[in-house]
Amino acid sequence: MSKIIIQSETTLDPISLIGREAGVCWGADITDPDKNYKRGMNCLTSGHGRTWEYPQVYMILDGYSARVIRELYTHIGGGPTRLQASTRYINYRKGFPYVMPPQIEGNDAAKEIYNGAMAEVLKAMQKLEELGMPGEDIAMLLPLGMESKVVFRTNLRNLIDMAHQRLCTRAYWEYRKLMNDMAAELGAYSEEWRYLTEHYFVPKCEEYGYCTEAKSCGRKGRRE
Repeated sequence: MSKIIIQSETTLDPISLIGREAGVCWGADITDPDKNYKRGMNCLTSGHGRTWEYPQVYMILDGYSARVIRELYTHIGGGPTRLQASTRYINYRKGFPYVMPPQIEGNDAAKEIYNGAMAEVLKAMQKLEELGMPGEDIAMLLPLGMESKVVFRTNLRNLIDMAHQRLCTRAYWEYRKLMNDMAAELGAYSEEWRYLTEHYFVPKCEEYGYCTEAKSCGRKGRRE
């Protein structure tokens, strides 16, 4: 079962933090919480994206496939960083959990084939271990569908950009789930995060007002 854990190092008041940091450069009063919040909202509605990089998010992504984590890395830039569960030091030869795509899980014949393939991979790994092959070489057999664990540090600006891309109907299904899970957990972390996830974690068609995809889902019309 995939899950996200928001770590306590995560900024609790992201909007107010934006306002405080901007206020320093504006020569404003940063001792007033209300003014900081309003200033932060102004930075958001004005699209001052550089200020969005101040709120930091520390999270653990657990139980998502190695495949979707590879896609997550396409959004690593500037401030974000991560550590991922090691395939070199963790012994997966005793078994490895893996992700079952919904369409395969809903088809008994397909599910049997899928589970059988994973079982064969495990058998091959165990036979190679009996032959004395190094664990780091045996791990090359691990499929992209295996579950993984990541400690991920990012910021508000990166998450908003990620949401625009990955909440699109055409995005890979597991990434849409990952993005929705992130939004849900951050929304539960604090009121300010809930406001941000409800208003800024949206697909790009909602942000632009039109679809930019070559093959549109039809949710929004194309730009005139």
